[in-house]
Amino acid sequence: MPAKSKKQQMAAGAALAAKRGEIKKSKLKGASKQMAKSMSKKQLKEFASTKRKKLPKKKKSK
Repeated sequence: MPAKSKKQQMAAGAALAAKRGEIKKSKLKGASKQMAKSMSKKQLKEFASTKRKKLPKKKKSK
């Protein structure tokens, strides 16, 4: 599943870095902290690898 916004893609990248041990999990905040707890490395990699060119800055709320 690709990311729906740039913010979501960046949060997934931060969570993936924490799962890999590149940054400390205690440094995560908000969505990235929640993503690190609830998603697998494979899911995070899919979100983080989404191309950002055509994504909106923030996901539109319904």
